[in-house]
Amino acid sequence: MRKQLMAAVLIPLGLGLAGVTHAQSSTPAFQNNSSEAQRKAGNNQATAELFYMIQQLQREVRDLRGQVEEQQHQISRLQQQGRDRYVDLDQRILELSKAVESGASAAQQPAAAGASADSGRLKPTRVYRSPEPEEQKTYNDIIDLIRNKKDYDTAITRLYEFVDTYPEGDLTVNAYYWLGEVYLAKPQLEQARQAFTIVATRYSDHRKAPDAVYKLGVTLDRLGEKGEARRRMTSVVEQYPDSGAAELAKKYLDSAQG
Repeated sequence: MRKQLMAAVLIPLGLGLAGVTHAQSSTPAFQNNSSEAQRKAGNNQATAELFYMIQQLQREVRDLRGQVEEQQHQISRLQQQGRDRYVDLDQRILELSKAVESGASAAQQPAAAGASADSGRLKPTRVYRSPEPEEQKTYNDIIDLIRNKKDYDTAITRLYEFVDTYPEGDLTVNAYYWLGEVYLAKPQLEQARQAFTIVATRYSDHRKAPDAVYKLGVTLDRLGEKGEARRRMTSVVEQYPDSGAAELAKKYLDSAQG
């Protein structure tokens, strides 16, 4: 009887403990599955965000590439325009130098006939337009390119632009003169001859004229035109006797005779 009573108590107790154990063992499995699902969902969201960021970056790269290509196209177009303008101005310089040189030659005969009558008169001096502040600054920048930076190619382009933008001014004559100096330094002697000829003939009353005539003589000497070079040097001495260029021309003539 006693044994039956103990069995009646212990069997239900054992079944209850087994149920509790089973419930405890099943709870972590559910929790693990839930955590795994959350982790996968988080990974999917991060992947989606990363994909979106990559798409944005790709769009930005495409936009930047398009802007670079457009800028390259504009630069190429501007460079071509600059070359075309350079050639056009160079041709105009050539035509102008030929015109003024032929005009000066045609005027020499009547000038020689009236030389004795006009010997006591002073030649009228032209009044050249004074530069504006921006014009002066532009000119100073070009001179800096020549003297300090030795960037002759850029200086040539800027000088052409200068004489085209600021015609018939005091600094315009200087610009023509420096154009000759830069061409002489490169050396591009025919172009130097053209630039110096413009100053020597068209602007013969300008303060840069004596130096231009002397440098024209130097250029002609380097071109092998010795007789024409001596004639130019003689004209410096006769027309501008008090100038520093006249002293240099005398030295050239003395060395040529020696």
